[in-house]
Amino acid sequence: LKMSWFWLYLPLHLLTAICLCHSIKAPNTSSQESFKTDLFNFYHSLILADGKETTIHLLKDIPKRYYFVLEEGRVLAPFSITVTPCDVPIEWSILVYKPPSAKATPGDHDTQEVSKSQKASSMVSTIFNYKGNSVETYMGMSSHSALYLLEFSSTERDTHITVYLTTDTTSGHLYPELPTDPRIDVIGIGHTTVTLTWKHSPSVLQHRESIQYCLLVNEKHNYKSLCAAETAIRSSGMKLPPALALSLSPYLLEPQQQVMILSNSELSIINKVSSGEVRQVCMGTKNTYTVPNLSPSTQYYFDVFIVNLLTNASAAYTGTFARTLEEPEPKVTELKDGKVVRVVLDGKRQKFYSLQYQARHKKIHFTFQLCWGQIRVHITRNGKTVASENLSGLRYFSLKGKLLDTYLVQLRSTEESNSSVKVQASPHFHKPLFPLLPESLKIKSFSKLRTCRSVTIAWLGTQEESKYCVYRKRIEEDQIWRELQSADRCSGPESRHKSEKVLCKYFYDLNLQRAVTTETIKGLEAGTLYLFDVYLFGPSGIPVRYHSKVVKTRKKC
Repeated sequence: LKMSWFWLYLPLHLLTAICLCHSIKAPNTSSQESFKTDLFNFYHSLILADGKETTIHLLKDIPKRYYFVLEEGRVLAPFSITVTPCDVPIEWSILVYKPPSAKATPGDHDTQEVSKSQKASSMVSTIFNYKGNSVETYMGMSSHSALYLLEFSSTERDTHITVYLTTDTTSGHLYPELPTDPRIDVIGIGHTTVTLTWKHSPSVLQHRESIQYCLLVNEKHNYKSLCAAETAIRSSGMKLPPALALSLSPYLLEPQQQVMILSNSELSIINKVSSGEVRQVCMGTKNTYTVPNLSPSTQYYFDVFIVNLLTNASAAYTGTFARTLEEPEPKVTELKDGKVVRVVLDGKRQKFYSLQYQARHKKIHFTFQLCWGQIRVHITRNGKTVASENLSGLRYFSLKGKLLDTYLVQLRSTEESNSSVKVQASPHFHKPLFPLLPESLKIKSFSKLRTCRSVTIAWLGTQEESKYCVYRKRIEEDQIWRELQSADRCSGPESRHKSEKVLCKYFYDLNLQRAVTTETIKGLEAGTLYLFDVYLFGPSGIPVRYHSKVVKTRKKC
């Protein structure tokens, strides 16, 4: 035989399986290439496990093949195959190898040629083909022994799928069952909430202890399977724990990216990803849930998964979406002459906070002190913009208009975290809220003057006599970033512990070139980090905090 060498390399179990389907006798010349290709496909295939979910990784444009054999002697052997794409659409097919169904009649030359052609084509046939990213199940029945080949391919990019084959369809299901109507109904919509309900899964009624409903909320799109949702979150850079299976083992999470909330037997996990926020909530066997803390006027997509806690297998309800109601017009806070208003802005919502002031004088003075975060201010007079910029530290705006002009101040956080600012509006001649400030609010330390027990610092003053108070705080290396970034620049010494106070003193100099003071802080420990702060008090008594300075004493002297 021209191909007899090939059989020497075939695995014994594969050779046996092929022999069940047709004779070892070589095909005629016209079908020899096709036959060789078929054998090549089987030789480069893997066995698909029966009764077990198999994860398969696919490389782009490189097909992957698996096969299984139905047992000989079984009458009407049933089987089912469920394929779950975990990312992009894939294409998969089921091919069956079986013997020719008819033999040629001797002496009939035309019939012999037809029979040979039929025999070549009947060696393999495609019984199922699908392309897409939905979960698909093929259920088949075979009345004879047969060899089946499954071929999977991805044309978009590398991906992975799960495949579940079973030839035992009577002893239960790996996947939880969906109800006849698997839709999710939206029964209530508010400004920040959406209420959902869905029909119970038959699996909940039968196995209540091991079945759980889990809800996934995001602002991008619906997901057709749980593994597709997990893949999307991971591709966004998240470290995703197996939360929907309620594995409460410790997770290595980045606190800025993920928040876990466990209350009333519900596990909520909020992931911060580049495409928005992804929430996961597992609520036991309740089939009605109100999603809280949503953003107004935002479209959300909702997916419900029924999860088997014993096998971690899941089935997806048909996802839905809803848009929360628009937020009512924000209330406008009235500013009064000389009164200080402190505003905390929600960075997540990125909404403007509005303050209104009606001028009783032609000249108006606005003062802004940024406490923390990043804020943009927009000021209009009678509807026309007069100022718009990002705030940094302390900022003054002196504006000239007419009596009874209406000023509208709009503030917005420019980062995702919350921000805070103090605001004052007053006539131009009004007593100033903040003291006269120096050219720089930086604190300088002198490296050559450092000792094991002392540190010398300096800061700029003004031409106005003012009070300066110095505070120190011992910190560790891993606290430096937090102390410098999270400092409330609007807080005064009242927020400090009494033991941190070093001294207070008054000074000024009419010559700004000489308006500088130094102070040597003694009684420190060797090789230790200290955080130093200076507070400047003006006539109004409201302090301005200099930029914190971290200095380390010498280890050896």
